[in-house]
Amino acid sequence: MTDSSTAVPAQAAPAQAKPLRVLALANQKGGVGKTTTAINLGTALAAIGEQVLVIDLDPQGNASTGLGIDRRRRKVSTYHVMAGEASLAEAITPTAVPRLSVAPSTMDLLGLELELASAPDRAHRLRNILRELTTPEGIEPVSYVLIDCPPSLNLLTINALAAADAVMVPLQCEFFALEGLSQLLRTVEQVRGALNPKLQIQGVVLTMYDPRNNLSTQVVADVRGFMGDKVYETMIPRNVRVSEAPSHGKPVLLYDLKCAGSQAYLRLASEVIQREGRAPPPAAAA
Repeated sequence: MTDSSTAVPAQAAPAQAKPLRVLALANQKGGVGKTTTAINLGTALAAIGEQVLVIDLDPQGNASTGLGIDRRRRKVSTYHVMAGEASLAEAITPTAVPRLSVAPSTMDLLGLELELASAPDRAHRLRNILRELTTPEGIEPVSYVLIDCPPSLNLLTINALAAADAVMVPLQCEFFALEGLSQLLRTVEQVRGALNPKLQIQGVVLTMYDPRNNLSTQVVADVRGFMGDKVYETMIPRNVRVSEAPSHGKPVLLYDLKCAGSQAYLRLASEVIQREGRAPPPAAAA
């Protein structure tokens, strides 16, 4: 029997397939909530009816672990796909969340940059791989791909930006937030100019917000002043349940649906869709 406090609200899948949207979650700084956002935004999008694929491009594989994929189950990983040794369909692994799957990663990704150094398509390898999703054979139609990038601006991150329609930037409410953001924005501009003219900033999501902390409040004001309406209205609060969930191999929406972090990610998912001009499915009656 499922505890109602941990069950993700289920809704019927969309009646017709939507155009594929690819969002890269990127920030070269570690510890900003990037992977946590990939896991829980993916879960929230799935909960409101989207078909979601998380692509774990971080060699640490934390998104895979946080979605309950044991390392022993990662026989085919994003390394094998990026190295041309397997198809994306072979790597895609279902999760405990309906409509949410993941292409898991392993530490093998650490050596990929050296392996691809002389490949002519080294920056567009992921973009070419994602074409599998537009002519799916053995793959359920996907409406959102979320790419969890490593905490660095290396070839893996460049591949994600070259393949993405837009970038989502998780930003921790801390002193050096704007400094890291400026560097990432410069990289986005370079990728737009050289590799992917359509690349946009989908939005900046402020994470680990603590309203009791004056610094958090000042960072929010500074980031909103710098980025304007590119900053999502939804902020992800500092929440112990969000921190605990990955150790149980669960998104926080499965671990504790009613906590403040889960509710914030559900609001963020709706805001993401609204920004793209997609109305979310009608809310179920209470």
